[in-house]
Amino acid sequence: MRFLYNLLTYLLFAPFLAYWVARGIGNRVYFTQLGQRFGFGYPKLEHSIWVHAVSVGEVVAAAPLIRALGARFPDRSLLLTTVTPTGAARVRSLFGDSVTHSYIPFEFPHAVRAFFRDVNPEAALIMETEIWPNLYRGCGIRSIPLILVSARISPKSVPGYRKMLPLIRETLSHGIIIAAQSQPDADRFLSLGASPVRTCVMGNIKFDVEPDSAVVDRGRSVRAELFGDRPVWIAASTHEGEEELLLDAHRQLLAAHPGLLLVLVPRHPERFAGVRELAKGRGMRVVSRTEHRPAGDAPVFLCDTMGEVPLFYAASDVAFVAGSLVPIGGHNLLEPAALGVPAVTGPHNFNAQDVADMLIGLGACRKVDSAGELVATIGELLENPDEAARLGRAGRQALESNRGSLERLLVLLEPLLGDRRDGLEPR
Repeated sequence: MRFLYNLLTYLLFAPFLAYWVARGIGNRVYFTQLGQRFGFGYPKLEHSIWVHAVSVGEVVAAAPLIRALGARFPDRSLLLTTVTPTGAARVRSLFGDSVTHSYIPFEFPHAVRAFFRDVNPEAALIMETEIWPNLYRGCGIRSIPLILVSARISPKSVPGYRKMLPLIRETLSHGIIIAAQSQPDADRFLSLGASPVRTCVMGNIKFDVEPDSAVVDRGRSVRAELFGDRPVWIAASTHEGEEELLLDAHRQLLAAHPGLLLVLVPRHPERFAGVRELAKGRGMRVVSRTEHRPAGDAPVFLCDTMGEVPLFYAASDVAFVAGSLVPIGGHNLLEPAALGVPAVTGPHNFNAQDVADMLIGLGACRKVDSAGELVATIGELLENPDEAARLGRAGRQALESNRGSLERLLVLLEPLLGDRRDGLEPR
């Protein structure tokens, strides 16, 4: 089956290259480091620890891990790979030059070989779950410890993996350590052939995000500078088909709250201009972040920059975490919770259903099933600041109560790297 899998990767080489070139024509950032996706131009490293985070959400979740690795293993270089340009931008904004970034190679065997030859990792940590047969095998045959961090598999994914069960079972056999988010996740990995000895439940590292008082303070300053004393709600990480619903909801909210401001943050930068035109087409004046001026009395403030979602969460009264009114699967509900901002989500949270269910069950997040319910819930929280504050406190308490995954992970990693502190030798 591996032969067929590799054959398929090479058959897809030309279509895949054409796809990324087409993306680059629409947004030239996709041309940046394009060769790294196909086996060229990786950074030359020695004794590196490699962490893979797909996009923005995983990069944010990996931030405490990256900082802890840098402090505990200062003699190693840190490599953080992503798939998306938005993830790459977040790496730069969070870590600057302290972390090396690269795009992860796609599954072409020659690209995988070139990647390992150049970056020379001593350990690999993959955030959440991406099962890459050739990359995982590359770690196995080089005796590189590989840990799946906060590993999860949704019940809906299991039937698809079972169709390739021989390949998946062989992929999970290369000494991989699975640090699952929950026991159901661990059980699903075991059903696909993971080793019971190397599968454990360590919780979700996303809960180890530290509340950042500096972000809270900056958020207050930005709010005073840009929004004045207006009430503010934010819709963060929005997707196509969702902005229309949110703008219509905002129009209804304005009837009861005439000074209300909506901070609208599209998930993907290539959609900034289109979302601005969408709002203007609905008769709403828009001030963009890149205009560097106060919102005035405009009803919509468009955040058309990268890496500022936490800042604008902190500048808002209520946060709607988007990707959840449409079937995208939702985004990180723990970001506003860490800042003590009351959070609201839609019905579609299958990307992190366990976290959403827990927060909703603890009264730390409100779930709405429609745009109409969103209007009612946002309106209620704006009119009842005591309830909004309780919701924000409950979110912070949920994080406090579920921390510890990061320390357990570092304890697991220590013996894999600690015995090489002295007399480091390149692989």
